[in-house]
Amino acid sequence: MDFAKIGTYIEGLYQKGKLTQKQYTEATELKEFGAVVDDDVARMLQVLITLTRPRKILEIGTSIGFSTVSMAKVIKQYGGTIVTIEMDEKVAEQAAKNFAREGVKEQIELKIGEARAVTAGMSEEFDLIFQDVGDKKLYGEMLEDYLRLLKPGGLLVAEDTLFPVFDFDPECGYLNSMCEPLDAFNKKIADCPQFESTLLPIGDGFTVAVKK
Repeated sequence: MDFAKIGTYIEGLYQKGKLTQKQYTEATELKEFGAVVDDDVARMLQVLITLTRPRKILEIGTSIGFSTVSMAKVIKQYGGTIVTIEMDEKVAEQAAKNFAREGVKEQIELKIGEARAVTAGMSEEFDLIFQDVGDKKLYGEMLEDYLRLLKPGGLLVAEDTLFPVFDFDPECGYLNSMCEPLDAFNKKIADCPQFESTLLPIGDGFTVAVKK
């Protein structure tokens, strides 16, 4: 099966009328920022949100806000809200500008700070949690927090979870350092009795888990 050919075909189907990663990043003034989700992941988030209609979403790792905007464009239709957390103040400032440009700033509350510190002070419950934070060790370390903050029947979704099987260049120390904590998270979520989950081969790996 030619996955590159398949990917090209699928992307060709969904270019018309959709905000793409390329368009979004080109319209962003700041050019140094953490990675943003691929178009197929953005579409999957939109499908999941359309299906489950979450009223409150928590996003861990905003970057310049492509995934945030992709989700906000759906929840805007029924009055949902997103709380998104970004540690880098300069990147967060750019994300806020992007939210305004895309007409979704009213749907989004942007918090600046380290994810664990911010979520530790939260008591509200969320219908969906999306994690794509740069420090992949946080995926497993924050799982108990996610269980506390996620409503029964709520979704936990995570990006980059197929990193452990990617053949990164040995010289790419940063990317290789992510593989072990992501493998640990994958095993932890697969074995967690409080979640029903699966790992989908889209983007760089996309885990979807439902809290029982």
